[in-house]
Amino acid sequence: MALPAIIITAGEPAGVGPELCLALAARDWPARLAVLGPATHMQDLAQQLGLPVKVTLTDAPVAHRPGELQVIDVPLAVPAVPGTPDPRNAPAVLGMLRRAAEACLCGDFDAMVTAPVHKAVINEGGFAFSGHTEYLAAITGGDPVMLLAAGSLRVALATTHLPLAQVPQAITRERLHRVLRVLHRDLQTRFAIAAPRILVAGLNPHAGESGHLGREEIEVIAPALEALRREGMHLEGPLPADTLFTPRRLEGADAVLAMYHDQGLPVLKYAGFGRAVNITLGLPIVRTSVDHGTALDIAGTGRADAGSLAAALEAALEIAARSSAAR
Repeated sequence: MALPAIIITAGEPAGVGPELCLALAARDWPARLAVLGPATHMQDLAQQLGLPVKVTLTDAPVAHRPGELQVIDVPLAVPAVPGTPDPRNAPAVLGMLRRAAEACLCGDFDAMVTAPVHKAVINEGGFAFSGHTEYLAAITGGDPVMLLAAGSLRVALATTHLPLAQVPQAITRERLHRVLRVLHRDLQTRFAIAAPRILVAGLNPHAGESGHLGREEIEVIAPALEALRREGMHLEGPLPADTLFTPRRLEGADAVLAMYHDQGLPVLKYAGFGRAVNITLGLPIVRTSVDHGTALDIAGTGRADAGSLAAALEAALEIAARSSAAR
């Protein structure tokens, strides 16, 4: 059986992404790997940081060899300076994502792994960009759901990058049906969980306190869950978010659905920051990513921890293997 082929995007060239990719090269990965990124910049970084990594140009995935990084070159508009991103390089950053997604769509690669990008810099470069998830959905035609995983804890989001003031209006029965169906299906297909048990958070404190602290639980969330239970899903909720994440409540659960970004992710990142993985469900391709940003303050210093990118690569290999076995 051929080794799985994984394409990794190096992310914001002035951030920690390129050096994290270099750090991956030291390990022995059972895969054919290729990194999309600025080859010259990455070779210069390896020399500056004293990393024993040889950057080799390629145009296709090849079996990984420890100490060597196969790079599909993405030229930059201006040289990258660690810690100082330049909006003129935004087209190159977006180009990496598009090329990687299209390479997965056409079957050249089994999965893509993304290092962090800087949303504000991309927007300053003249591109409307709210995040990897939304951008990849536009390319692939998928129906994305963001899931972060740290060990056995998996947290999915009903809404992602929305201002908090817009969240209540975005929590609709239709959205919850869509997100939970994707979550349920991908827990089955990508994680091999035959009958997923999903805990669903309420939107308001104390899950609305019987309507005294908000009526979204009564009028929207509870009816949506009841309809999906009739389809055979094992759903518990709406539950108060402040007690949902206790060990006793989480015992036996396969995933949690949080209503908004900062309801679920602070807990997840506290539990596993630096080794957590961002997994995009609902796409026709496999995509995993790190749980952190570009860390401009330490870019180019060699202090960046590659643990999350390594975990993202491990997750991509596991999911790709399951997908291949299911075909």
